[in-house]
Amino acid sequence: MAPPDPSTVRFAGPWHHHDVRANGVRLHVVECADTPTNRPLVLLMHGFGEFWWSWRHQITALTNAGFRAVAVDLRGYGDSDKPPRGYDGWTLAGDTDGLIRALGHSDATIVGHADGGLVGWATATLHPRSVRSMAVVSSPHPQALKNANMRESTQRKAFLGGLLRAQIPRTAERDLTRDDGAMAEELMRRRSGPGWPRTDDFADAAKRNRSAVQIPGVAHCSLEYRRWAFRSQFRPDGYKFLQLMDRRLQIPVLAMHGELDRYILRSTMAGSAKWVDRLDFTEVTGSGHYAHQENPDEVNELLIEFAGR
Repeated sequence: MAPPDPSTVRFAGPWHHHDVRANGVRLHVVECADTPTNRPLVLLMHGFGEFWWSWRHQITALTNAGFRAVAVDLRGYGDSDKPPRGYDGWTLAGDTDGLIRALGHSDATIVGHADGGLVGWATATLHPRSVRSMAVVSSPHPQALKNANMRESTQRKAFLGGLLRAQIPRTAERDLTRDDGAMAEELMRRRSGPGWPRTDDFADAAKRNRSAVQIPGVAHCSLEYRRWAFRSQFRPDGYKFLQLMDRRLQIPVLAMHGELDRYILRSTMAGSAKWVDRLDFTEVTGSGHYAHQENPDEVNELLIEFAGR
């Protein structure tokens, strides 16, 4: 059977799909059809093994609340370009900065989950004029994540194994795409709370993620995020990047953490406060690692209130 075409993530519905060129790549973005472009921009960035669809509940809620909510397939994912390079912190932050401007805005509230949140932290630090405020879901500051993995055995046991397995060339790609992308669903099931996997919403999201991870190039590119994050720790570029990240943000930051998340611990998320002047930390009830999908009503309420300040 032929692998899925990238265009298969352009689902029909109340969505407007379009392509934007930013930082030398073409990025596929999605928003509600007929959304006025002069509204405040909220840019939504997905996590590992997913694509724009993970923000389906937030796009509509934020649009109805008066924002221009735009979800992006990050570099290497979905129907965005999949270049062989560019998965370092500087380039990914440049993608976000360029995308905000290419969409016709001077700044945005950026919202990121997991790896998308790490891109958000880098963008807010390296391109501060482009980020009005930031919200993250289970995505601690990179320095906080590094510190926790070095000092807390529980966090290290939960996080480091998957990061190390991602370093094995070709084998990691095969693992991610085997059995029609079964690992994409396995990760969702393992890291979420007990309620969501029993729902039709979970089954639908898992089916879509399994297909999307089989798009040619996606498995390799998504793993390159994790390969750079790990391997750069032992190179001058990684040392320089973490030095640049070791500064306090002066923008408001909302840090959301699923109360049942065993992959990113509460203490690791809370540790981000060291690098933020104004951090609002909140736990999302009944949720694991995917709080924005497991409890979208609570997350939407938090985001709308935060972005509207």
